[in-house]
Amino acid sequence: MVSLELMAPAMFVALVIFLIIGLPVAFSLAALGLASGLVAIELGIFPGQFMANLPFRVFGILSNELLLSIPFFTLMGAILERSGLAEDLLNGFAQLFGSLPGGLAYAVIVVGAILGAITGTVAASVIAIGVIALPVMLRHGYHTRLATGVIAASGTITQVIPPSLVLIVLADQLGKSVGDMYLGAIGPSIAQVLIFLLFILVLSIFKPELMPPLPKESRTHSGVMLLKTVLLAILPSMGLIFVVLGTIFMGLATPTEAGAMGVVGAMLLAAAHRRLHWKMLWQGMESTMNITVMVIFILIGATVFTLVFQGVDGGKWIEHLFSAMGANDAVTFLIIVNIIIFFLAFFLDFFEIAFIVIPLLAPIAKDLGIDLIWFGLLICVNMQTSFMHPPFGFALFYLRGIAPPSIKSSDIYLGAIPWVILQLLLVLLLIFYPQIVTGLLDKPPVQDLQQIEIKLDESDSGVQPKRAAPADDPADYFKSK
Repeated sequence: MVSLELMAPAMFVALVIFLIIGLPVAFSLAALGLASGLVAIELGIFPGQFMANLPFRVFGILSNELLLSIPFFTLMGAILERSGLAEDLLNGFAQLFGSLPGGLAYAVIVVGAILGAITGTVAASVIAIGVIALPVMLRHGYHTRLATGVIAASGTITQVIPPSLVLIVLADQLGKSVGDMYLGAIGPSIAQVLIFLLFILVLSIFKPELMPPLPKESRTHSGVMLLKTVLLAILPSMGLIFVVLGTIFMGLATPTEAGAMGVVGAMLLAAAHRRLHWKMLWQGMESTMNITVMVIFILIGATVFTLVFQGVDGGKWIEHLFSAMGANDAVTFLIIVNIIIFFLAFFLDFFEIAFIVIPLLAPIAKDLGIDLIWFGLLICVNMQTSFMHPPFGFALFYLRGIAPPSIKSSDIYLGAIPWVILQLLLVLLLIFYPQIVTGLLDKPPVQDLQQIEIKLDESDSGVQPKRAAPADDPADYFKSK
């Protein structure tokens, strides 16, 4: 007979088996949660009324305005992928860095970061950069593994750079503000870009033959013409970044409103490049629908599973499991969690990890006094690797789909390995230097209570001051007060 102590591990093991078999994640979570709930009711672990919480949870998901930003940012990325913006950016930065060994690699990394700040989706960044940059890099003598690796890695920066869809999901699962999550992500985003650039710099010094500079005949712009080319490529991007991120940081718009404005901005850019047409919009909306429906179904399945899992004391079982592994302090807990998530990323994508694993780990992190914004971004940086390593590295799949047949799949996979190591290096930096995340976050004012003095307004005449008469506008009345 199954007891309370065995229910949580049994649910966990069953979920692992379902995922290994390859059953659809969303429906596996929901079916396993409902079946386990019926078993728990039959065994008297919790009453049948406990499952009455489920409709409220599902309705809460479907009425969550924050999740409405996901289709907006996805549609924006799909439009920008086909708008010609990436082509202008790559051309401008290729001319700027082309005289240096590794110049094209520098351009790809910088453009990947800029596209990440205006698309929010890895697929849009990898495909847009790969279609344009990969043939040029191979034509100018770049090593195949280096070219494919830098393109895939530059596309995955999108996951950390606001307005990343992953950050929206993590903020929702952790119960934190998306604006704070975006603000905390600025430090890790800059650090990741700098680590990638530094790697190319070191490699260009010791092995310049892997990344030769562009020949003079390919560097067609210089001086004022070069400056004009770069500015014309950057200014539309900066404008769109301000519309999307600037309005959020300044408190002028919610993430959903900023996403809607971003879609309008993306359509205007596509129209400026004369690429706005009904077929492109239809393809973008179709892609948006697929991703949004996938996210919602996974989230509904995950909330069914976690409701029952918490009902059978799954949270306590997870805590005891980490205690048994010696994760009684914050640093040990974070190291073990990141090792687990790194290996889970071999089999699960980032949405599945965010919806299944984060709700189980967040309470433990909170009890250990870990800042949840920092914790979420740490997990987000780690989940970058899910795009970069086999067997389900989606960035590698996207790249395989656009790469010429002459490039072997083994070269794409092997080329990704150094960049996975660089991503894990950032994970370690965030663990031991949390200020990279927390430095930009607002801190609550600290006041010494011993220094506070309460003074009464004493009048020499002893006559109470007259109360101001209410004005027509209530705001004016309170101002007079």
